Amino acid sequence: MVASPDVAHLQRNVSPGQTKELRLLRSAVIYGANAAGKSNVLRAVETFRQMVQNSATGFQEGQAIPVTPFLFAQASCAEPSEFEIIFTTDEGVRYHYGWAASSGRVFKEWLVAYPHGRAQRWFEREYDAESKTQRWWFGPNFSAERAERKVWQEFTRDNALFLSTAIQLNNVQLRPIFNWITQKLIVLVPGVDMNPFLSLNLLRDAGEHEQIMRFMRAADIGIDRLELLEEDHPSPPAGKLPPGAVRVHLELGLPLGSLPQAQKHLRILAWHKRVDSSEEVALDIGDESDGTQKLFEFSGGWLRALEWGATLLVDELDRSLHPHMTRFLVGLFHSRKNEKNAQLVFTTHDTTLLDTELLRRDQIWFVEKDKQGSSSLYSLLEYSPRKDEALERGYLKGRYGAIPFIGSYGD
Repeated sequence: MVASPDVAHLQRNVSPGQTKELRLLRSAVIYGANAAGKSNVLRAVETFRQMVQNSATGFQEGQAIPVTPFLFAQASCAEPSEFEIIFTTDEGVRYHYGWAASSGRVFKEWLVAYPHGRAQRWFEREYDAESKTQRWWFGPNFSAERAERKVWQEFTRDNALFLSTAIQLNNVQLRPIFNWITQKLIVLVPGVDMNPFLSLNLLRDAGEHEQIMRFMRAADIGIDRLELLEEDHPSPPAGKLPPGAVRVHLELGLPLGSLPQAQKHLRILAWHKRVDSSEEVALDIGDESDGTQKLFEFSGGWLRALEWGATLLVDELDRSLHPHMTRFLVGLFHSRKNEKNAQLVFTTHDTTLLDTELLRRDQIWFVEKDKQGSSSLYSLLEYSPRKDEALERGYLKGRYGAIPFIGSYGD
């Protein structure tokens, strides 16, 4: 997400950094054929985030770490999977954090900080297979007493990260790193949609309600206003929930069918103006198009990501959305609304977004699978396209790779 020296859309698509070398892109798109590995890029980030968040508290002794090695080569099956990230917190400090693990244990973990521009190695651990022990190293800038470090080391299980364990034992110095990874890094992997209750909570709040309405009106989908109703309903049979019921179940954190017989359901009405009078007519949100429902579900999370300055990764952003709606969502990260320099990374098959009026060349990435089945992620810049090049046409013609090769059927 580090911007190239290109000056295209500099004010709109690039966040000003502390130095020219640290100017960061506000969005990036990933293209590739089906099964090329686009979704795995996001799955890897979510695995990283979940491990940081849960390894100290959510795992039991001996529980397998949820990493999957590359299985199409025998040599890699026994090798640990390695993850690392370089990011800047709200305080403006850059960090380089990573770890390597198999399903059975963490083999390496390290953290480098740049609080004053120069690298400071704060800690490192590495498993020695011969002695079957962990080797630890702490730098002079890691602020902890020897006794504290010893406790944190001893409580770090083989299948847990030191970062996660130290946070649970009240380490203050590492908290900005932990908080950024677990709170500012938001990943919507395949099968996981934006939490609709972020949108519902905005509708509930009188002060925030207008934010949702500005969002929906800007998308120009014909909805004049939204209304949130609480209704009493008996529990319907399994699989036959009334409109709005699924959202209530999600909000309460209970599985379907587990609520008592009498319960509250939230219902969302979308009000439209009649074409031949000043009267309004209400539709249940469930009667709106899939795209409109998806846009509503996105609205709360999208606005919150912009408000928090989060880094949001979304798989198949264009699913159920018209290309103009997808462009609208991406454009919000390029707008003045993005005061906190939030970032968006998304996968898509919508080639209409390959438009130099919307994206810089350094914002476009591709994933391609080789003959051995491994995926490579590479930038459009590797092809040195002209500034006025027709990117959509070039991509569909295979100029940049990352497209499917369709064989004949029945010949």
